[in-house]
Amino acid sequence: MAVQQNRKSSSRRDMRRAHDALKRPALSTEPTTGEIHRRHHVSVTGYYRGKKIIEDKEAIE
Repeated sequence: MAVQQNRKSSSRRDMRRAHDALKRPALSTEPTTGEIHRRHHVSVTGYYRGKKIIEDKEAIE
């Protein structure tokens, strides 16, 4: 079992954790509709990179 030889100070511990903060997700604007959505995800209206990927429910029925 590993046992530390020297105690890490709270300053060094906190410096190590400096990069652990959560960041906001990257957002993109859909070129056809102008809608803002998460990068690499289909928009709510069903567009991805300017092309209609998912059809509307009314069009299917």
